Amino acid sequence: MAAVDSVHAYLESLPSLGVRRLAHAEWGITVPGEGVGGDPIEAGMRVSDGLLRVQAVALFGAGDLDPWMLLWWNRQTRLVRFGCTRSHDIWVHADIPVSDADERGVDRLLGLVTEAVVAARERAAGVRG
Repeated sequence: MAAVDSVHAYLESLPSLGVRRLAHAEWGITVPGEGVGGDPIEAGMRVSDGLLRVQAVALFGAGDLDPWMLLWWNRQTRLVRFGCTRSHDIWVHADIPVSDADERGVDRLLGLVTEAVVAARERAAGVRG
């Protein structure tokens, strides 16, 4: 089974997620807010250049979050990394080789992205609270 078909079959088996197929090798995913303690997580996933890539916005306009903390976090994580736009939006990025994009690999990748988004949101809530 091709990686795209394998990823699609796995995503379709997750009824709790809002999965939208955007193109042959691209999906939009919504993790409901009640499952992650707050706002829903909106993520994009695609197969490109031999990688399965996921990106999700963690925070919009998080100017009060120390950007150096993101660099420290990036040194502590595996597979996922944080990025920041000029408007201080915090994104989580992750990728794995398509050869690892079986059910277990995709599940692990989505779990790590979700965990990173929740950690960034909790950190921001602590800074703002």
